[in-house]
Amino acid sequence: MNSVIELQKMNKIYKTGEIEVHAVNDVSFTIERGEFTAIAGPSGSGKTTLLNMMSGLESSTSGSVILAGQSIAKMSASDLSDFRRDHIGFIFQSYNLIPVLSVQENIEYIMLLQGIPKEERRQRVSKILSEVGLSGVEKRFPPQLSGGQQQRVAVARAIVSHPDIILADEPTANLDSKSGSDLLDMMKELNTNRGVTFLFSTHDSMIMERATRLITLHDGAVASDVTK
Repeated sequence: MNSVIELQKMNKIYKTGEIEVHAVNDVSFTIERGEFTAIAGPSGSGKTTLLNMMSGLESSTSGSVILAGQSIAKMSASDLSDFRRDHIGFIFQSYNLIPVLSVQENIEYIMLLQGIPKEERRQRVSKILSEVGLSGVEKRFPPQLSGGQQQRVAVARAIVSHPDIILADEPTANLDSKSGSDLLDMMKELNTNRGVTFLFSTHDSMIMERATRLITLHDGAVASDVTK
């Protein structure tokens, strides 16, 4: 079985007084291992809400998420936190690096929580930094790096713990077009060479062009699902 995430009739309804807003409307699809998929749509179409529900960061009104063969809805908050740590890598548009930790310490952080021995952590950090084109920056701190370099560190941090899937929410939003293009080419190489599964939430045409599958949302519902 090669599916990483399966969504079944996902709904998210926000209520303000008597008004109901359907942010996500009856969404079902499966992400297979090794996909390089983008969820696209205009602001307010439900992309980020859907990504948050897929990871358990936000609860759904109804429907279910099967991640790595397990239903996350049945997990306690503590179990879900541990499960998310071990199975999902996150990339955010604002990088979310810890400024007082070095590049090496930022990348090691999840592995430290997983109890991976120090020597293995160091070896993995060295290898992934080489793969993302940042060898030699281990001791630098995030403020000493460009935006593109910080996002590469974020990608390295997401991948180094060997999760089942990388969820990337608008990863190029804060980058200039050259840095964004270079970042995406690097992520595509990781997808091809390592088989890393990527799922993007985006309205960036560069990501949509590179994606091998494009799921388009409109008013919270799937308007199209095209494999290229």
